[in-house]
Amino acid sequence: MKLRYRYRIYPTNRQKWQLAKLFGCCRVVWNDALAFCQEQYKKGEKKPSHNELSKMLTQAKKTEEKEWLTSVSSIPLQQILKDLDQAYSNFFNSCKGQRKGQKVKSPRFKKRKSKQSARFTENGFQLRENRQIYLPKIGEIEVIWSKELPATPSSATIIKDSADRYFVSFIFEVNPEQLPKNDNCVGIDLGITVFATLSNGEKITSPKPLKKQMKRLRKLQRHLSRKQKGSKRREIARKKLAKVHAKISDTRTDFIHKLSTKIIRENQTIVLEDLNVSGMMKNRKLSRAISDLGWRSLRTTLEAKSIMYGRDFQVISRWEATSQKCSCCGLNGGKKELSVREWTCLNCGEIHDRDINAAINILVAGGQSETLNGCRRKSKTVPKKIAISSEASTHQKDKFEQLSLF
Repeated sequence: MKLRYRYRIYPTNRQKWQLAKLFGCCRVVWNDALAFCQEQYKKGEKKPSHNELSKMLTQAKKTEEKEWLTSVSSIPLQQILKDLDQAYSNFFNSCKGQRKGQKVKSPRFKKRKSKQSARFTENGFQLRENRQIYLPKIGEIEVIWSKELPATPSSATIIKDSADRYFVSFIFEVNPEQLPKNDNCVGIDLGITVFATLSNGEKITSPKPLKKQMKRLRKLQRHLSRKQKGSKRREIARKKLAKVHAKISDTRTDFIHKLSTKIIRENQTIVLEDLNVSGMMKNRKLSRAISDLGWRSLRTTLEAKSIMYGRDFQVISRWEATSQKCSCCGLNGGKKELSVREWTCLNCGEIHDRDINAAINILVAGGQSETLNGCRRKSKTVPKKIAISSEASTHQKDKFEQLSLF
């Protein structure tokens, strides 16, 4: 399995200038190659192969117009052409229905003020004994090692985000140790007021970073809109706004990783409900609150970590009436308003907490648990198996072969 570890780096002012030149060369090579591919399509010809694009890059370096491409390392420039070829391959496979998941759009042109990156292969960088990374034509860069590398990395990607922060991302092959098996099963009901309610009665609240920073975001967005385009003050305002967005994203990612690790370590089987998040986002009254939670990120992280550590992860149908059924007798009490947080079953008289009852029904729908009194019938819903330890399908392993851990 391939893993990705990301570390913060602090280049000097001279190295920042050299990295900016490297990012600019990679961006120009990508945009020129993409424009040439689009011209070929307009003429009715096939997409140029990677070898043809590589030869064009070599010829461009010999011209006076693009001679400055030789001032940076050639490894990232070749890798950017491979990335373009892979992007087109993913786009074609998605159009033909050979790629699962959402439709992949065609490659787009890179912008100067968005995230910049340059990838070095195994022979293109060195990890020095002084715990620094050496890049050709750039030098040694200080790295903040938040955790030890478990293996020798096969590639290193230098990243600059929109908030002017620099990172290095390593990819390496690793065989993670399987966690000891246990008999614990858990059903998870996701919500807005309470982020996650577990079938054992535990309720987990979300930090909601977007809501906490909303007042500051509005202020910075007003300041940005009033600045003249192309001015230095607008660039300063843009960076201040980008730093707040970066803090929001980091807070949410840290919370999801810690929660998913805790759930994976404590439970052998995890059952989650399939939510139509894209459809729920169309509700203008709830869209901001839903986007602040990160439901999909939690599901993706749980899927990946369950494959890594030999856990069972299941997703039940979204049409299962988990909030309407009594978890004790199985009576369907009908649809209830969101304001109803507790209700009493008319058949058995049991008083239910709405979220805990839904979490128990999710666990039952996965076919993994008995109810509190053992009189609940097994659900007819066939659970969708995502990962069962080492029996996960090849496609599932490929899908999560690069897990980003921070």
